[in-house]
Amino acid sequence: MLLMPRCAWAQTAERRYRLGWLGTVNILNEPYSQAFVQRLGELGFLDGKNLSITFRHAAGRVDALPGFAAELVKLNCDVFFGAGPEASLVALKQATRNTPIVFLAVDFDPVAIGLVAGLARPGGLVTGITAVQSILPGKRLELLKELIPHARKVGVFTNEQTAGQLAVAQDAARRLGLALHVVEFKQPPFDYEAGVLDTARAKADALFVLGSGLFVPGRRKIPELALKVKLPSVFHHSQWAEAGGLMSYGFNFSGMWRRGAEMVGEILRGARAGDIPMEQPNTYELVINMKTAKALGISIPQSMQLRADRILQ
Repeated sequence: MLLMPRCAWAQTAERRYRLGWLGTVNILNEPYSQAFVQRLGELGFLDGKNLSITFRHAAGRVDALPGFAAELVKLNCDVFFGAGPEASLVALKQATRNTPIVFLAVDFDPVAIGLVAGLARPGGLVTGITAVQSILPGKRLELLKELIPHARKVGVFTNEQTAGQLAVAQDAARRLGLALHVVEFKQPPFDYEAGVLDTARAKADALFVLGSGLFVPGRRKIPELALKVKLPSVFHHSQWAEAGGLMSYGFNFSGMWRRGAEMVGEILRGARAGDIPMEQPNTYELVINMKTAKALGISIPQSMQLRADRILQ
């Protein structure tokens, strides 16, 4: 009995932390988001115990991000986390003057646009990872051409976040002798069925979906629709291939999110965000869905199978 008050005191004295998480769309059920929360737990920050995670997303409406960022600020968070386009980081930076931010910059360079001072010494309140998708569309088209040598026209899904990727894809297509049929999605929720049918009517030989958080709600639907009309589909990370896409080539997203969790952990233990160097992923993974290839009647060259990081049977 004498020990009981001490135990109770120890439990109530345990430090509790609050993390505010901002997104453009709801990604909580995505494998990489789950990897983020799992890694935090491995580091001793357990959601629902000594860590409270509050997630806000704008349902694809970029203009709504500042309002959700302001909501998070009112919660007196110890650290903010975000991933995606420039607008998300801008919203967080404008909303706070003292809360550190860990951000996974997908397809923009925060140094180039002045949101952080430099990669080695970010300074200020922001650190994280910058994964510039715009360097990869050309390589994805090269892999597609290698896989389907007879391809002459490729449908491309794009939106307001992917202008840089589209420009790179257009340059690569000219070099590879490919025509692009561009399908632009303007206002979420997107009509993916109409987009795939439009691509099929244009007699495209394949579908290439540019990397964007706004397309995440269609991660399962787009590969399924493409397969129905016999369109080989190429994507920017492995979860799309796992959902039925023919091929993906890009960053290891789960690895990036886990590293983001480690940066959050450093800050919760007292590190300053501006002293944690920003990182750039320098490894890419090629994933091929063999089941989808068989359904499409496509034979995967042995040379490509040997280069693949994963082959899904």
